[in-house]
Amino acid sequence: MRKTILIVFIFLLSIPICAQISYKEIKSSRLNTTRQLKIKLPKNYDPSSEVRYPLIIVFDGDYLFEPVAGQVDFQTYFDDMPGSIIVGIVQGNERRWDGYCDQVTGLPKESGLRFHEFVADELIPYLDDRYSTSKFRVAVGHDLMGNFINSYLFKKDPLFKAYVSISPDLSGTVRDYLGQRLEFFKDDIFYYMATADNDLPYIREAVLNANNQIAQVKNQYLTYYFDDFKNDNHYTLVSSAIARSFDKIFELYKPLREKELEEKVLTYGGTLDKYLVDRYDRIEELFGITKLITEEEIQKVVLVANQRNDLESLEKIGKLAKKLDPTSLLGTYYLAQHAEQIGKIKKAKKLYESTVDLNDVAHIDRKFILSKIEELSVTELDEEIEEDEDN
Repeated sequence: MRKTILIVFIFLLSIPICAQISYKEIKSSRLNTTRQLKIKLPKNYDPSSEVRYPLIIVFDGDYLFEPVAGQVDFQTYFDDMPGSIIVGIVQGNERRWDGYCDQVTGLPKESGLRFHEFVADELIPYLDDRYSTSKFRVAVGHDLMGNFINSYLFKKDPLFKAYVSISPDLSGTVRDYLGQRLEFFKDDIFYYMATADNDLPYIREAVLNANNQIAQVKNQYLTYYFDDFKNDNHYTLVSSAIARSFDKIFELYKPLREKELEEKVLTYGGTLDKYLVDRYDRIEELFGITKLITEEEIQKVVLVANQRNDLESLEKIGKLAKKLDPTSLLGTYYLAQHAEQIGKIKKAKKLYESTVDLNDVAHIDRKFILSKIEELSVTELDEEIEEDEDN
């Protein structure tokens, strides 16, 4: 039932996609011809803005572009991945020649090499010059082109950060040494590969062998995901592979979820403000985009701090929240809680009182704050009376 609902939802999202796609032509000196591109920009894309977007290059754009665009719409709707610039290369009858590779090396030669250079030397600069692209690039290919995109891994400086190789027709050196190649990277690389139980037998065998190689690789810079889908064939696995690959590649980008809170935040060795800051610095470093820490995520981390009885984290999260948005009462509210819990009643009262002039936060009740001020006023008075009696 859930799968049916998701399929219907994706279909509804995909209805306006065609209206959002633009078609461009790019002249290529490498190919000595003009190639057509399908381009879909993120919702609310503003060329004058400083916001940058990951670039997804879809090989086999004739039939893969729309499934990729639909999945990006779906995942960005739930903020599971950033808005991205999607570009499909229309290959048509040239596909076989575009993906032409040496049988021994498995790497592009002749017409395949010219197409390889077209993408690297003409298409990417063309897109970077005209659109607000970030440094994070994703290559998506199926079958012949699933093998072809691996050729960029064998360059000294890989053109892409992430590779989605769907049921690739692996051959030659690429087939035999893909795992070894992935051992040598000293910068972040994401690699996703998929097959299915009803895949073409010769492709499935090569993919399973390649997976055995890559699974043995111990490289802290490599993030590898593999799927072997059940009850799918060479073509029906495509939609599942696209969904899974983006879900995994952009996992860090997702909002804080229960699993991360339990497995990473709760057990974190330092103060939890540092966990949040480091997490979002990592998103910017990796994807080349700035994502702001949300109030909802701050609230989740505060709950974990309370669970850990971690007063130091509570104070530092309060300071972080205040720095991120001085007009919101959120940071001051947590600082007031911290002061109250360490017994600094006067300070806590003043902090609670100062929240009255700040902007509301949905989960914090003003009546509760006023009741806290009244409660602390009574406590403060009682303490003064006790001090007078002691004197």
